[in-house]
Amino acid sequence: MTALTSMPRSSLDHVTDWVFDLDNTLYPRECNLFAQIDTLITQYVMDVTALDFASARELQKTYYRDFGTTLNGLMHRHSIDADHFLNTVHAIDYTPVDPHPDLVEAIRALPGRKFILTNGDTGHARSVLRRLGGDELFEHVHDIRAMTFVPKPHRAAYDGFFALHGIDPTRAIMFDDLEKNLVVPHEVGMATVQVVAGDDFAHEQVEAWELGRSTGPHVHHVTADLAGFLRNLP
Repeated sequence: MTALTSMPRSSLDHVTDWVFDLDNTLYPRECNLFAQIDTLITQYVMDVTALDFASARELQKTYYRDFGTTLNGLMHRHSIDADHFLNTVHAIDYTPVDPHPDLVEAIRALPGRKFILTNGDTGHARSVLRRLGGDELFEHVHDIRAMTFVPKPHRAAYDGFFALHGIDPTRAIMFDDLEKNLVVPHEVGMATVQVVAGDDFAHEQVEAWELGRSTGPHVHHVTADLAGFLRNLP
């Protein structure tokens, strides 16, 4: 993992609500857990559309980019059953996620409430948290079902979350691996952190836009070491 980098911003002393994405954020992209899900999504698209592998993969990534999730695209264009999709693509091996006591302790030490805001589902999140060793760290997992299947980066995904938990965005911070998922948080006044892979990470299943690091105004900090960032907050 590479060291912390950050854009010049004010202190985070005002933060009372800490909001974390799950996949490729609370565990490192390098463990390739999401690659398993990605493979199952490709197969699902093939089954639904009868496309060959290459065409299904292209469609999958198009839906992921344009709809926020492949699931959202499939629901809009093919009327699939969301629960069936989620149960199918999360039937994976979670052992690549190693226990991370340093991260668990860094999150536990944060002052205020901690949440997960994920385009995955709660069962998947709990499986990841058990592997990390932090199943009891978070006040709530706000998942794709709680979003009524309207995912990040759509504004409704965030608004419903804020309303349900009484969160003042100007006193909250969002951590996510995808810079596009930080646009709305920035617009509503949250501090934002993009959690990225190491400089040398590459994977045939991951497109360049998924690894892009933004220097735009909606990304206040960038780090490849989440535990280190949390231990040494600005």
